[in-house]
Amino acid sequence: MSVESLEAAVAAVRGGADRLELCENLSVGGVTPGAALMREAREQIAVPIFAMIRPRGGDFVYNLAEFEEMKRQIGLARAAGMDGVVFGILTRDRQVDVARNSVLVKLAAPLPVTFHRAFDELMDLVQGLEDVIAAGATRVLTSGGAVTAEEGCGKLAALVRQAGKQITILPGGGIRPSNLRRIMWDTGASEYHSGLSHARRKREEFEAGVRELSRVLEEEAGKLQVSPARR
Repeated sequence: MSVESLEAAVAAVRGGADRLELCENLSVGGVTPGAALMREAREQIAVPIFAMIRPRGGDFVYNLAEFEEMKRQIGLARAAGMDGVVFGILTRDRQVDVARNSVLVKLAAPLPVTFHRAFDELMDLVQGLEDVIAAGATRVLTSGGAVTAEEGCGKLAALVRQAGKQITILPGGGIRPSNLRRIMWDTGASEYHSGLSHARRKREEFEAGVRELSRVLEEEAGKLQVSPARR
């Protein structure tokens, strides 16, 4: 679950979320949370927390000062007890910047790295996945290059097959209780990501939405495990 406040983080865990992506300013897709928010979340929440590492909104091509700031932010996340980090750097021609991402992956180690939805802006998702693997990330958060994961189900399924056991494909983008079943069956992914943006303004509605997502996940995961098509 993506959350941008301590209150939302607590509500998500109460609803059954088993991992959080902590950031600030989700209106621009999320930026790096402040050190105080990371520490407070770590003190109150037991599930794994991954911190967004993104120095600003906008594109994912960063200058030298911004790259150095990302290094500093990874250090803050480590010091605050985060369980992982989330970032993604592209080149101007919309390819994965393997060299710079590799530097940040090594700096974050042993924390796992999720390459975020910058992935969906790549010219070539197939080559992009190989590049993300080469950079050392452990997950890719993606909608399959579409606006939403539901629209990108076909490409997500292909990415899941391409990834095999090398990396985890994490479908995200517009995932709600009403479409999660279809996305699970169509993609065959093992993990899913949601921000429930439609329910974010009201804590009770947000918590209820997370709870419903958790229920659907549990129910459908059991069916997928016993389905001959998924063995």
